[in-house]
Amino acid sequence: MPTHAESRIVPFTPEQMWDLVADVDRYPQFLPWCAGAKVRQQTDIEQIADMTIGFGPFRERFTSRNALLRPQYIKVRYQSGPFRYLNNDWNFVPNLRGCKVDFWVDFEFRSRILQAAIGVVFSEATRRMVNAFLHRARDVYDTPAIAAAQTGRQQV
Repeated sequence: MPTHAESRIVPFTPEQMWDLVADVDRYPQFLPWCAGAKVRQQTDIEQIADMTIGFGPFRERFTSRNALLRPQYIKVRYQSGPFRYLNNDWNFVPNLRGCKVDFWVDFEFRSRILQAAIGVVFSEATRRMVNAFLHRARDVYDTPAIAAAQTGRQQV
């Protein structure tokens, strides 16, 4: 039953941040504990994705159904795997300094052992996950969108 919510103002556009979060296939390149990720199906408004998470001796695979509305939000809903439930929302709101990213996650594992194991590191794990997306944005976009707009530089 861990729940975590946080908001951050970042120097990137809602479109840029949305694109990073929607690019599930690249998660293993930068996301801690992500051992594998694959988009199984995608339309303009929905994505079905498989993800494998691993920490310590645990390795679990799950499927999510993700509602997409570019660039406003991505809503992740659990479909199958080791959880009783999993809900994760990303909202992207334009801001004078770039965009406000609102992140929320709530889940519970079926296994008491897994739940106890993640409970110990949950807060730190979610912070590291959000930070991984912000570092990824810096790596991918190099120059923050707001700085590029102020200096007249074009984003690639």
